[in-house]
Amino acid sequence: MTDQSITVMIVEDDPIAAKIYEQFANKLDQFRIIAKASTGEQALELLQAFAPDLILLDVFLPDMNGIDLLRTLRQKHQGIDVILITAANDTETVSGAIHGGAYGYIIKPIMLDKFTATLEQYAATSAQLRSGQTMEQHEVDRLFRPSGRLVSQQAVKGTADANMLPKGIDKLTLKLVRDKIRAQTGPLGADEFAEAAGMSHSTVRRYLEYLVSVHEVEVETIYGTVGRPERKYKWVR
Repeated sequence: MTDQSITVMIVEDDPIAAKIYEQFANKLDQFRIIAKASTGEQALELLQAFAPDLILLDVFLPDMNGIDLLRTLRQKHQGIDVILITAANDTETVSGAIHGGAYGYIIKPIMLDKFTATLEQYAATSAQLRSGQTMEQHEVDRLFRPSGRLVSQQAVKGTADANMLPKGIDKLTLKLVRDKIRAQTGPLGADEFAEAAGMSHSTVRRYLEYLVSVHEVEVETIYGTVGRPERKYKWVR
């Protein structure tokens, strides 16, 4: 760990999910888990002893709604950033997260690539804000886009240029995936798209989730009668 480690509290009532988030975060050198809470009340009690930089927060807690906890955090702990990780995908909850100042919003079931990209993006933002330097307008714009605030669709699409690609995203492969999904007539699952594109499932999933993160691709979760829910991807037209 470095002196600039980002300290994290996980607020999640599912112990298995909390453990997964901890394992994912531990794969990134910048992040250090310092506390875990299973209820909103427990989180508020822990905040009397711990001062994390970032909270990974579920919405559906046993004792309160995560959005209500987010509002409380904004009143009492303004210096703490929050990333929502939740199955809630209704517009009311998403709107509450935006108005509550959440940095990010990850819909369950989470994907490692999306989780990692969001945290790495947060780490880059934190490092730039700690630099103490003045900033140009384009730099400010770049910081506001990943935070979940409302910006125009065309402006957001501009974030996917080659100079800003995260680790593991190749310019040429990205262009191939972008062209392939743009040509599709309807939403496809990662397996279907991998077969159509002639690429591996893991590669396709990584690039699709990246395109979702920069709002070039939309995703919907299809719940079948059996098995795990499936994510379907389509180009934002």
